[in-house]
Amino acid sequence: MDFAPDLCVFASEAAMIGDVMERTAERLVKEAPAPSVLAVIPALNEERHIETCIRSLMDGDDRLRKVPLTIADGGSTDRTVEIVERLKSEFPNLRVLHNPKKLQSAALNLAAEQHAGEETRFLVRCDAHSIYPPNFIINVADALETTKAASVVIPMDAVGETCFEKANAWIVDTPLGSGGSAHRGGTKSGYVDHGHHAGFDLAVFQMIGGYDETFSHNEDAEYDERVVSAGGRIYLDADIRISYVPRGSVRALARQYFNYGKGRARTARKHKRPLKLRQAIPVLALIASISGALVTPFFWPAAILPLGYLGVLALASLAVTAWKRSSCGLLAGLASGTMHMSWAAGFLRETLFPKHDRRAFPLVFGQKTL
Repeated sequence: MDFAPDLCVFASEAAMIGDVMERTAERLVKEAPAPSVLAVIPALNEERHIETCIRSLMDGDDRLRKVPLTIADGGSTDRTVEIVERLKSEFPNLRVLHNPKKLQSAALNLAAEQHAGEETRFLVRCDAHSIYPPNFIINVADALETTKAASVVIPMDAVGETCFEKANAWIVDTPLGSGGSAHRGGTKSGYVDHGHHAGFDLAVFQMIGGYDETFSHNEDAEYDERVVSAGGRIYLDADIRISYVPRGSVRALARQYFNYGKGRARTARKHKRPLKLRQAIPVLALIASISGALVTPFFWPAAILPLGYLGVLALASLAVTAWKRSSCGLLAGLASGTMHMSWAAGFLRETLFPKHDRRAFPLVFGQKTL
């Protein structure tokens, strides 16, 4: 098989990304951030968090009030849009964009298509569940400028309010929660292959096709695959950190991680990438636990498989309880097990029985072949 055409495509895309970075390298975002930056918050029924998120993003330099901040609402049925409209009197830079496709991937693509101006060079992604440090938007744009990266990603520090949220937050940033992802509580800056999206060079974002809107989840990892394949670089800036509130119930957490697992399976299939060891462990744990439970009536030593896993979760609960000196830590094992099993179930479901997401729509920007 002749791979020369593919190599030429990647070489051409890499050269174009290099050209894009070179053209933007000589201008300083700090001097005039407003015209060059578009910030976007995808939202759907976020009345509990949206005001706190917006106020945190507007905290800092006065120039933040001039940066366009788009709330791409996916048809909220609660007070999300009402709250944003009320805040417009205080923050005139707020804009509401109706996102009929509801998905976060569609929200970013639509905002880039409809709300980016001719001078817009950077696209900053914000999440309604997050609490941002002062000058977050400007700092992300500066990081894109100084590193000449195609994307900037950042660490996430989970913080909880309810008892389950606290337990979830305490365990998710550990290897037993997220599996040691660099962007989960990481402290070291550097170039990575994936992370929590904070900002994009808009020209690169548009050139490689934006987010794939057929992905309801894991659209960030799928996007990163295309960036790296095209020769772009992804920079993890550990000095720009955000706090976010994790899911507050077992049901919500299970649904979230089931969808994460499905999304990861679709990314692996689309790009023909094997799972990393930390991603494969939950799948193996689920298979081993179910197999052990089924075989135990006929061969009782097999019970060590599910019981051993439950024992690890119980020890995790006790360790977190002692570490945080809070009885809420007793729920840490439950949160961890919910993440593992739900993610693995979603991954296996999509791998064995792939199903097209009917909510998905074609890309806003077509993937360019150079």
